[in-house]
Amino acid sequence: MVSVAGGSGSYRRTPCPNCPWRIDAVGEFPAEAFRHSARTAYDMAKESFACHASGSDKPATCAGFLLRGADHNLGIRLRRMKDELMEVCDGGHELHENYRAMAIANGVPADDPVLAACRD
Repeated sequence: MVSVAGGSGSYRRTPCPNCPWRIDAVGEFPAEAFRHSARTAYDMAKESFACHASGSDKPATCAGFLLRGADHNLGIRLRRMKDELMEVCDGGHELHENYRAMAIANGVPADDPVLAACRD
């Protein structure tokens, strides 16, 4: 998993075929990846959940994250205020309700301390 801090500001418009936010893509990544990126769902987080398909050379913010996990993320909130994040949709795919639900569905125990600060 890749997290974005800074960068060009690019973002995906729809979730990728094996986007971890998609309910039909559970199990694509190990639980440890979700433990690592949980901080992107903390209140006032500055790092964003990046699209795994974009890679680390040209990171882009994940569409699933923008749709379901970014409401409390400071960086995303600031970009939304500037109308920099538009035209994001689920592409007709059912997505996990929030970061915690996605992480648990992918093997992170519900009582794992890393999920305690995730905002739902």
